[in-house]
Amino acid sequence: MLKQTEGSRAVAEAVALCRPEVICAYPISPQTHIVEALGEMVKVGALTPCEFINVESEFAAMSVAIGASAAGARSYTATASQGLLFMAEAVFNASGLGLPIVMTVANRAIGAPINIWNDHSDALSQRDCGWIQLFAETNQEALDLHIQAFRLGEELSLPIMVCMDGFILTHAYERVDIPTQAQVDAYLPRYEPRQVLDPLEPVSIGAMVGPEAFSEVRYLAHAKQMQALERMPEYAAEFKSVFGRDSGGLTHTYRADDAETIVVAMGSVLGTIKDVVDEMRDDGHKVGVFGITCFRPFPLAQVCAGLRGAKRVIVLEKSLAIGIGGILASNVRLALNNLGIDIYTVVAGLGGRAITKTSLHKLFRDAEQAKLEATTFLDLDWKAVNRQLDREKAKRRSGPIAENLLRDLGVVAAKIG
Repeated sequence: MLKQTEGSRAVAEAVALCRPEVICAYPISPQTHIVEALGEMVKVGALTPCEFINVESEFAAMSVAIGASAAGARSYTATASQGLLFMAEAVFNASGLGLPIVMTVANRAIGAPINIWNDHSDALSQRDCGWIQLFAETNQEALDLHIQAFRLGEELSLPIMVCMDGFILTHAYERVDIPTQAQVDAYLPRYEPRQVLDPLEPVSIGAMVGPEAFSEVRYLAHAKQMQALERMPEYAAEFKSVFGRDSGGLTHTYRADDAETIVVAMGSVLGTIKDVVDEMRDDGHKVGVFGITCFRPFPLAQVCAGLRGAKRVIVLEKSLAIGIGGILASNVRLALNNLGIDIYTVVAGLGGRAITKTSLHKLFRDAEQAKLEATTFLDLDWKAVNRQLDREKAKRRSGPIAENLLRDLGVVAAKIG
């Protein structure tokens, strides 16, 4: 059914169609509308049997999800930014225990300084936690990925984050195709856990493991993620047969077959990039797009196959590994090792800064003309940066960086006296 709705509401309806039995949540922008909608459904009896549990923190939310999943319940939660960091210990526990929890991460910058706008810092800070990580380009894809996440996670007994850009997708109203309950039931089998706490067959989940077996346990977690690389394309193909549309999978391309320059990205920014590529194609530039849906496990073979014919690759990412540079770009470089392709890292959109078509046009042309640095910070205000660096050289007690920059920009009042 086609419906004009908010991205958060679309995700909530998709999750409800997957028949979760336990939903636990603590509100944090910009994911709050998702769990609010699910809470309303449970309250009025539209989603039953399901227990909605209000908790006192994000750590508690993941802890409840772990307990529910270990007891054999299909479990779901959602979070963002500082909330994801607060539950980090439990996030690692969920994957280490092999529990198929599905969690929406409404991507938002991590403080300090405080920032509620979108980038990918939160999810990518947990890239090695053992969860599968899927990134949605559109609200339709966010809806679809949640349905596929329950299927994949429960088959492999692994937790999955479905990442969608905060505010850009979560609060945007778009037309989406909401599937029927019959369609979801045909695609998503009834949950049969691979491990469950049962008084009739007592076991320990989460026992201490010493050096004699810890490496093997961790390797098996890695092996499961490698299995996901095989299953995801299969489940995406099956999804298309049931729902009638392409969605999910590992990667996807746009006008890349003959491209000399290929732009790699994740999430909603792919839409803007595609618009710019269309305009540049009209002007004769051979530019294409390579979108990554699955960041963990990272699809090395697919990235290599999709990019090996390019002369240059631009990795545009909404995250920064301080002290080294790009996070996504590091993974792309690993996939293209020794192929002799020029690879440029472009850090953009941090803290919600707009990524404009004008800036992308210039960026892609500069890459064609070999004018880009190996690592570029798109639209960085170098005057503001250098002013602060000079301030620190001139005076030891130069003050907090964030407040100084805001004063320089005239956003807050200057110190009086």
